[in-house]
Amino acid sequence: MNIVFSDLDHADRDIERDILASAGFDAPMLACRSEQELIEQLTDADIALNQYAPFTRRVFEALPRLKLIVRYGVGVNNIDLEAATDAGVQVCNVPDYGTSEVADHALAMTLALTRKLVPMNRACHEGRWNYVEAIPLRRQSTQTVGLIGLGRIGRLYARKMGALGFSVIGYDAFYRPGGKDGTDYIESVELDSLYARADVVAVFCPLTEDTHHLVDKAALAAMKPGVFLVNTSRGGIIDEASLAEALASGHVAGAGLDTTEREPLEPDSPLWAQPRCLITPHMAWYSDDAAAELKRKVAEEAVRFASGEAVYWPVNRLA
Repeated sequence: MNIVFSDLDHADRDIERDILASAGFDAPMLACRSEQELIEQLTDADIALNQYAPFTRRVFEALPRLKLIVRYGVGVNNIDLEAATDAGVQVCNVPDYGTSEVADHALAMTLALTRKLVPMNRACHEGRWNYVEAIPLRRQSTQTVGLIGLGRIGRLYARKMGALGFSVIGYDAFYRPGGKDGTDYIESVELDSLYARADVVAVFCPLTEDTHHLVDKAALAAMKPGVFLVNTSRGGIIDEASLAEALASGHVAGAGLDTTEREPLEPDSPLWAQPRCLITPHMAWYSDDAAAELKRKVAEEAVRFASGEAVYWPVNRLA
């Protein structure tokens, strides 16, 4: 089988190359960015290791030889899963390489916001040494964090927040916490209740048609005045224009965003004008350890498939 890198922005691919070579494969590096480039350059590919390039129905129809896509990361929103399934293409991801890192990043953002570290650091650098500027500040054990999405990362964040003293509530359309897996400390609620009760709303759900702009103007208005919002999931889940308005009015006391709808965040985004919006460049997933694990697991999944073995992380179900 022929394996190719459809695209990759990492500094090197040494880990993948060594794993593939030890199994007898040599995968060329391509730099596809568009449908047309995929169609033109992957005609002989059986397996594609993919980061951002868009695999659409048009691409699948033009590449009948393609049998597997392994995506670098958890999300697969650049791949038309229905079209992949129709074309008989198995799609895999790596769902667990950065679980600790993303949960820790969300926790760090939560604490930075609720303790008002960023504005107070700025005030000190500007010569104002006065804790009164941070008021109001509340004890962690008096606050409730509400999670939208209770997958691997959400549950780990919930456990860590609970250990810090926060009460934890959560909403998930497909999962209910309970004693069986040790998550009975998470109170399962519906979204309207979560918005009404949470002092911190943290987003951990995937971006789908159903979750696009899930946190919109109405959702933000339903949240408690002074709420903090944290998103280390996907930017399109939050209506950024509405969030900027809610930050400007003070209804949302602060936001921590590691992902935005367009990345990098566009220069004219109204979020840049909001000093209480903490923004990081889609880095929550990263540590040296997580990056190495991601590379290894992508290559190993490709080798398993090419060797006729069952894949570990299928995203779509083939007949």
